Amino acid sequence: MSVENSATSNNTFFNEGVTGKWIQFIHQLQDDICYALEACDGQAKFIEDAWERPEGGGGKTRVLSNGNLFEKGGVNTSIVFGDVTDLMRTQLKINGDKWFACGLSLVIHPHNPFVPTVHCNYRMFELYNASGETIDRWFGGGTDLTPCYLFEEDAKHFHQTYKNACDQFDLSFYPDFKKVCDDYFVNTHRNNERRGIGGIFYDYKKPSTEKNIECWFGLAKVAGYAFMEAYIPIVEKRKHLSYTAENKYWQEIRRGRYTEFNLVHDRGTIFGLKTNGRTESILMSLPPTVRFDYNYQPIPGSEEDKLLQACLHPIDWIKSSINMSEDD
Repeated sequence: MSVENSATSNNTFFNEGVTGKWIQFIHQLQDDICYALEACDGQAKFIEDAWERPEGGGGKTRVLSNGNLFEKGGVNTSIVFGDVTDLMRTQLKINGDKWFACGLSLVIHPHNPFVPTVHCNYRMFELYNASGETIDRWFGGGTDLTPCYLFEEDAKHFHQTYKNACDQFDLSFYPDFKKVCDDYFVNTHRNNERRGIGGIFYDYKKPSTEKNIECWFGLAKVAGYAFMEAYIPIVEKRKHLSYTAENKYWQEIRRGRYTEFNLVHDRGTIFGLKTNGRTESILMSLPPTVRFDYNYQPIPGSEEDKLLQACLHPIDWIKSSINMSEDD
């Protein structure tokens, strides 16, 4: 029995209406992104690991490693559901009798320190009463860039691509979601150092009269497919740059910060572990090699320090240069 059939065999309404269309979209997006990344790398191929969750649902974890460009990467989809537990009610503030979540999560860690790490996630969550009726639904997602070295033109390209996507739905979306992204991916235990240079991020977006299901579903589609336009040209531009052992050292320092955020602060990681999610898929986002040096500080004014300053002081990439930052 396939994962898709297993996940919906006893819940046929998952294949109907908005829920069914969302599942179809997520799986198609996974296929298209994997194809684009394989073509970009030229060597690595995704290996699929289909899995089932005993409590309900399953997913398709696709991973690649040691390619020409990408050292480690994963593009995962999941369809999971189950009973709302007391732990979920108290710690995750979820009410209802049953829940359903379906989404795509992606992380790519390149070999070359001058090629940035990228992450994206698009998901839909539903709650049901004891009769199986939908009582709540919300959407979340976003894409963010984590470079080790800062190229202003790359940052502007990445952010402009997502501004263009957001502007199709509401001109307030990009500035709002950019700020949410800057405020979310923060290592608060590291002097509020951001994980990277941001992008967009939104969560708990419930359909309303002003912004209906078509709006939030449509945004996920447009932003999801904007990934290829936003990221792959940056990879193509930077993949041939030569690098030194010192550059790799700094990359591992930054990967350490990435790991700290994912394990300490990330809501998706926490939710997955608290709902008995699949550990290998949840922790797929972690980089293959990291470094945790005691009190490591880059040389002031160096290229490494320039990146760090951008992480400490978020920049309005649409309007400003790297010498002008927003207020924290």
